[in-house]
Amino acid sequence: MDVGNFNIPRFLAVMPLFNDLSPDELNRVAMGCQVRRLARGDTIFRYGEPCEEFHVVISGQVKLFAISPAGQEKVIELVGPGQSFAEALMFTDKPYILNAQSLANSLLLTVCKQTMLTEIERDPRFSLRLLAGISRRLHGLVHDIESGALHSGMQRVIGYLLREHQANPGPVDSVYTVSLPVSKATVASRLSLTPEYFSKVLHELEAEKLIEIDKRDIRIVDVGRLARYGVH
Repeated sequence: MDVGNFNIPRFLAVMPLFNDLSPDELNRVAMGCQVRRLARGDTIFRYGEPCEEFHVVISGQVKLFAISPAGQEKVIELVGPGQSFAEALMFTDKPYILNAQSLANSLLLTVCKQTMLTEIERDPRFSLRLLAGISRRLHGLVHDIESGALHSGMQRVIGYLLREHQANPGPVDSVYTVSLPVSKATVASRLSLTPEYFSKVLHELEAEKLIEIDKRDIRIVDVGRLARYGVH
C-alpha cells in the first residue's frame, strides 16, 4: 500500500468515533493525521515519552506492554486493525505509561491531540462519541482483569481459544483452526501465564483430544467438549 496515496478521510469515515462527521469535518481531522509504515519490531512509543497523539491500527498488529523493575515484560493488550489506543491518556497531559511495539509489518494512523481538541470545541457531541469509545475499551480491559483474577490458567487458555472461534466461526461441527497471531510467549503474557505453563495447558488439551497443535495453528476438534472441559 502506498502511504502517500492512503485516503485518510475515507478511513476515518468508517470508524465509530468519526463516522458521524461531515466531509468537511473529516477533512479537517485528516489534516491532523499521519500515516506511518512500521516494520516488525519497530517501537511506536516508550514509557515516559510525551503523549500528544493517539493511534489507530490500519493493518498489522501492535503490542502494548509494561516492563517490570526486574526487566520482565507483561503484555497488556494486543491491538489489531481498526482498533485505537492511547486516546484516553492523550487528554491527561501525562506521558505514556506503557510501551508500544509493532508485532508485524503494519500501517498506523496517528491523530494529533490539538486536532481532537479543536473538533470538541466545534461540537461537544464529538466528545461524547470519544467517551463512548474509551468506555468500551475500559470495559474490555476490566473484563480481562476479572478473567485473570477469577479464572484458572486452564480456563483462561480455553476462553482465549473459544473467543477466537466465536470471532471467526466456521461451519457447524467442523474442525476449526485458531492461528495464533503472535508467538505463544506473547499470548501467554497476555493471559498472565508463563510460556511454560501455557504450553503445558495446550499439551494437556491435546492429550485429551480436544485440540491438535501444529506450530502456531491450533485446531479445535470439539468446541462443545472444550467449553465443558474448562469448567471442571
